Amino acid sequence: MDFSTPTLDVIKHDLKNAQVVNSDQVLYNRIKGAGDSKEQLKKAAQEFEAIFITKMLSEMDKTVDREGGLFGDKTQYVDTFKSIVYQQMGHDIASNPRSSFGMAEQIYRQMEKYVK
Repeated sequence: MDFSTPTLDVIKHDLKNAQVVNSDQVLYNRIKGAGDSKEQLKKAAQEFEAIFITKMLSEMDKTVDREGGLFGDKTQYVDTFKSIVYQQMGHDIASNPRSSFGMAEQIYRQMEKYVK
């Protein structure tokens, strides 16, 4: 079987979308497995803050001048590595009471009256 460049691009696109679905499923399972409704709300608020911080770090990274940088030219491997690092950093910052932005706590306080 001969794979042309468009075929490889379609396969890469499908794999990339499959990873997104899988990460969303992992996030959903993490929240659903947190326990009762209030614990799920707390976990969902914390995950929201982690996603916000991850997105903020990714957007901040776009403003950095890469010329002569440590990682050299922009490649898909460096981008994948950075996205994993930013995702972990976002999760670590949001889950630590000393470094958290406080968004999760505010969301939880505002929403807890609606959860039984």
